[in-house]
Amino acid sequence: MEISFRWFGSKYDSITLEYIRQIPGINSVITTLYGSKPGEVWSEEEISALKTEVKKAGLKIAGIESVNIHDDIKTGASTRNVYIENYIKTLENLGKSGINMVCYNFMPVFDWTRSDLAKVRKDGSTVLAYDQSVIDKIDPETMFSSMDKKSNGFVLPGWEPERMERIKELFEEYKYVTKEKLFENLIYFLKAIMPVCDKYDINMAIHPDDPAWPVFGLPRIVTNEEQIVKLLKAVDNKHNGITLCTGSLGTNPKNDLCKIIKAAKGRIHFAHVRNLYHEAPGKFEEAAHLSSDGSFDMYAIMKTLYDTGFNGIIRPDHGRAIWGEVSMPGYGLYDRALGAAYLSGLWEAIEKS
Repeated sequence: MEISFRWFGSKYDSITLEYIRQIPGINSVITTLYGSKPGEVWSEEEISALKTEVKKAGLKIAGIESVNIHDDIKTGASTRNVYIENYIKTLENLGKSGINMVCYNFMPVFDWTRSDLAKVRKDGSTVLAYDQSVIDKIDPETMFSSMDKKSNGFVLPGWEPERMERIKELFEEYKYVTKEKLFENLIYFLKAIMPVCDKYDINMAIHPDDPAWPVFGLPRIVTNEEQIVKLLKAVDNKHNGITLCTGSLGTNPKNDLCKIIKAAKGRIHFAHVRNLYHEAPGKFEEAAHLSSDGSFDMYAIMKTLYDTGFNGIIRPDHGRAIWGEVSMPGYGLYDRALGAAYLSGLWEAIEKS
């Protein structure tokens, strides 16, 4: 098991590699070519430059989050094979560079959704939060504007301006994409890329939908244990796996996180381990990683990962904005560093017990 840390790149992240290197136990980053657009091929030169930059800081690349998937693949458009071939070329270039874990998602239009990017908590920190009653009143075509106002000037992952400028067009493209059709398109994509994954031993780790229910009428296909098991069986290849995101799956209190870990044993390639606090059905706010600060038993989650033989990568996920730090919402240094130390401590205690 390896504890890592997400880094968006020197041009986009408020946090330097030098600061990340100072977090106890952190020897690697989960990163990406953040300026690349879905459907573009990542060149060997770009990947090599990224690896060199990370290596010079005394770190390594543990995996990529994300190589974003073009909407034509998700909708099953006539041009999807062109973009699948580009994706295969990118995977091949990553494989040649020795990078063998890729996190991705298959969410339509919006990668993730929140109603507030800076909800003030009782302790004075601010967090990402979701309230379905607020979302229900929002016109999806104006969603980007409301998110962008609280982005602190950062480009939010999954909310890139060039995509959001096409929001009306995107909704039209997904108009006839049912839940069943979206799943079929995912399977088509996975079967096409498995040969290159087998060749270079690349683990594909799909990220669950966030939140774990349909938003703005768009279909969701990775929201619970049943759907995850269905996906793993549909493409029964060890390289077809999941990112266990406790925060995303945990948005639905009906999801038993430890049961999901057991059901996906051996196919969890990556884990985002974080906490959140449920206020009411469809209403939650994110929390510090500590069990007592939210609704999850973080010890039980880590213990179940350990007991099922998990040996992949874990990273602390969204953190609170604390101590006056200004950063990309959810991705400040301080609270995630505390989370990394906490998760490392839990793992050490579990190992020694």
